[in-house]
Amino acid sequence: MTRRRATTVLAAVAMLMAGLLGATLNAPPASAHGAMMTPGSRTFLCWRDGLTQQGNIVPKNSACAGAVAQSGDNSLYNWFSVLRSDGAGRTEGFVPDGQLCSGGNPNFTGFNRVGNWPVTHLTAGANFSFTYNKWAAHPGWFYLYVTRDGWNQNQPLTWADVEDQPFLTADHPSSTGPVGSVDGKYEWTGNLPSGKTGRHIIYSVWKRSDSNETFYGCSDVMFDGGNGEVTGVGVVDNPPDPGQPPNGACTATWAFTGNWQGGYQAQVTVRNPGTSTLSGWRVGWTIPGGTTINSVWNGTLTLDSLGTQATVGNAGWNGSLAPNGSQSFGLTANAPGTPTAPELTCSSP
Repeated sequence: MTRRRATTVLAAVAMLMAGLLGATLNAPPASAHGAMMTPGSRTFLCWRDGLTQQGNIVPKNSACAGAVAQSGDNSLYNWFSVLRSDGAGRTEGFVPDGQLCSGGNPNFTGFNRVGNWPVTHLTAGANFSFTYNKWAAHPGWFYLYVTRDGWNQNQPLTWADVEDQPFLTADHPSSTGPVGSVDGKYEWTGNLPSGKTGRHIIYSVWKRSDSNETFYGCSDVMFDGGNGEVTGVGVVDNPPDPGQPPNGACTATWAFTGNWQGGYQAQVTVRNPGTSTLSGWRVGWTIPGGTTINSVWNGTLTLDSLGTQATVGNAGWNGSLAPNGSQSFGLTANAPGTPTAPELTCSSP
C-alpha cells in the first residue's frame, strides 16, 4: 500500500482500538518516548554531540547548534519526544511539508533545518541491526522510509522527497534493557534499501498500537560502503550552517614532515587571511580508517566518541593570530600504507 493509504487504514484501526480501550479501562493513555538510535536520529545524535561530563548540553556540530539556537536546549534534553499525541500513524497530509523531521511538533522545528548534520555511514542493500530507544515502552509498529534518488538536499524535507513505500516494517519488535535510559531499546534486523548511493535520509515512524501517539524522526545517512560508523558528532565543523556565512576566519594547510613504516609526522599551519586579529582557532578533519593519532604538540586534540573526527584547538599561548600571521602545530600518527593529506576545516570562535 502507498504511504497515504497505509497510514489512513492504520489510523482508522488505531482510533477504533483506542476508543475500545478507553471505554473499557476508562483511563488516559500512558505516554511513550523514544527515537532511532541506529541509524541515529537528528535529536539523538545531537544529544550525543552536545552532552558534557557535567550533564549540560553544549552543541559542537553546526547543525545541532543551529537547531538548539532555534528550538532551545530542551529539544535535546528531550531528544526522545519528537511526537504527536494525535498522530494515529498519519504521515502525508498530516505532517506538513518542510516539517517532517519535527513531525510538525513546534518544540522541534530547529531539526527541520538544512545543515551539516551528523551522519551514519551505511552500505546499500546490506543487512543492518536497527535500534530504537524505549525511554518509555509501548507496543507498536515501526516504519522506515528513505528519500528518493535525486531528492533536493538544499531544502527542508518534503513528502515528494520520500519514497511512497517503507523499505522496512517492524511489527511489535522485541526489546532489551531498562526504560528511561539509552540502554533500553527495541531491536530488529533487516536489509537497507538497495541501489542507493550518497547522502540520504531514513525517515522513521513509530505508531503505537495502544494509543494514537506517533513518533517521527530523520536519520541522516551516507550510502558509501560503511557499517554504521557515525561522523560529525563531538567536533566543530565548518562552514557553521547553511544560511550563515562560512566561518572562513582562518585557513589550514597540512605538510608531512617525516614518515616511516606504519606511521608519519605532520605539521599543520594555521593562517589568518583577514584584517583583524583572531582570538583562538580550531582545525578539524576526518581521521582515515586504520589511522591512530599518537601525539599532538602546540595544540589541544579532541576526538569524537568514535575516534573518527579530530579537532585541534590552539594552546593557551598561541591562540592570537594577527592579520597575515600564522601559527602551527604538529602531530604523529600510526597509519597503514601511504598516507594522504586530509581535507581540513579552520574556524575561529
